[in-house]
Amino acid sequence: MRDDRSVSAAERRRMTSDELTIWRSLIDTTAELRRLLGAQLLQETSLSPADYHVLLALSEARDRRLRSSELAATIDWERSRLSHHLARMERRGLIRRDDCATDNRGAEVLLTEEGATLFRAATAPHMRAVKKHFADALTPEQFVALADILQVLRDHLHPELTEKPAGGQPS
Repeated sequence: MRDDRSVSAAERRRMTSDELTIWRSLIDTTAELRRLLGAQLLQETSLSPADYHVLLALSEARDRRLRSSELAATIDWERSRLSHHLARMERRGLIRRDDCATDNRGAEVLLTEEGATLFRAATAPHMRAVKKHFADALTPEQFVALADILQVLRDHLHPELTEKPAGGQPS
């Protein structure tokens, strides 16, 4: 059992109703953005948001290929979910799975020319939708404020990435 004396005041303090309202607004707004962007992407390009996510990761990878375990980590999916999705994408000719040259237990996922072509064709309409539903709603000052807020959250979630050694430089 935890000793309450070791818990900081910040940890003991409950969230205010305003903080909870803002949290809920963040969750609802990001879900709505994802829904709108996903529906528009599918309608305009025949790619699902999941397809786009996989194709984006592969398009950014060296030689347009990743081991399936690396791809799962890159897009933060469980390997079983990825495997089922890759099977559907492979049937559509968007990706190909090859045996791993360095490890006979693994597989490499390769972006096909057809997949690359469809991804490139989807990028412009997707970016227009991001601009319409996200960027056009914010002022330059709001973008700066949002960038600051997101950086603070990233630093809070991953303090090990921002800890400073004795010399004062980030590690």
